[in-house]
Amino acid sequence: MSATVLVINSGSSSIKYQLVDPDAGTALASGLVERIGEDAGHIEHKAGSTKTERHDRVADHGDGLRQVLALFEEVGPALSEAGIVAVGHRVVQGGKEFAGPALVTDDVVATIERLAPLAPLHNPANLTGIRVGRELLPDVPHVVVFDTAFFQTLPDAAATYALDREVAEKYSVRRYGAHGTSHQYVSAKAAEVLGRDSLKQIVLHLGNGASASAVVGGKAVDTSMGLTPLEGLVMGTRTGDIDPAVVFHLKRNAGMSVDEIDDLFNKRSGLKGLTGENDLREVHRLIAEGDTGARVGLDVYTYRLRKYIGSYAAVMGGLDVLSFTAGVGENDDIVRAEAVAGLEFLGVEIDPERNAGRKKEPTVISPDGAKVTVMVIPTNEELAIARQAMSLI
Repeated sequence: MSATVLVINSGSSSIKYQLVDPDAGTALASGLVERIGEDAGHIEHKAGSTKTERHDRVADHGDGLRQVLALFEEVGPALSEAGIVAVGHRVVQGGKEFAGPALVTDDVVATIERLAPLAPLHNPANLTGIRVGRELLPDVPHVVVFDTAFFQTLPDAAATYALDREVAEKYSVRRYGAHGTSHQYVSAKAAEVLGRDSLKQIVLHLGNGASASAVVGGKAVDTSMGLTPLEGLVMGTRTGDIDPAVVFHLKRNAGMSVDEIDDLFNKRSGLKGLTGENDLREVHRLIAEGDTGARVGLDVYTYRLRKYIGSYAAVMGGLDVLSFTAGVGENDDIVRAEAVAGLEFLGVEIDPERNAGRKKEPTVISPDGAKVTVMVIPTNEELAIARQAMSLI
């Protein structure tokens, strides 16, 4: 049997997982544990064409992972026979300390914990998955793969904020980026499909969280997310770029606390704040019904995309490939069309027939002979994590 990697993505109240064959590029099983700590939990486990669901209480992450391991043994594929050679863990924030995957040691765990203030919603949950995984699967190496690692190559001009230097250094304030595993996978896949290495690429990772990257010759030179995943594009519930003085304004004039503003910017803004919906399918429905607020919301969303495409083309001194990925990027042909509308002067255009519908495979959606190749490339962060884990061990 081929060597496999169990990939674990631990969130604050959920665990996503896949059993991956890195050589074949396939998932042998996958699943999701939701509503951890609530009265009624939910576990969905897929193996081949078989889907198994459980609705029992999941007390904590340890209980959730124990139930997952029991499902592997009960409905398959049995982990004891799956040839697992590593467990790969996603960690959001690796700071400046990690430029690639790392073998989990007590020192690595301590460093991830020390970096938690830079990703307070993510790193603690990621650590929980690591600790539980090491406890339940002690006989295989555990590897961490960082969302920020791909962006360690950013030049100083892109990574540095114009903030008092001593303050920035003391509190580790700089651009770290996020979704790096996806941006790395998609840019590499584009180069593979096109058979070219020296490409100037823009990758648009558009899901509920959204980010853009500029990649030259396989190395990231800019990205839209910053110290945290709040900066950059308009997202499902996050503001993206906003005047930082809005914080002062709301505190002084609305009497809002820092925590209340944090909640507003991260959970009640973006498309949700503009339209009442953070699901673009619902936004499209509202527009079709004549909702002018929803129309403005989508315009703001796609306007921000065009701004980043133009600015990154300028940063790179040109553009060869523009790729859409993640839930919105792969499935929403309206967003793709509106994101590039008016960019013909950059050589960016799409063929309406090629653009139509969802894309499950890497697909060129620009016309033949276009100056810029526009693509839809489904991301596969779990496969990327598995392959990075294999490369390390």
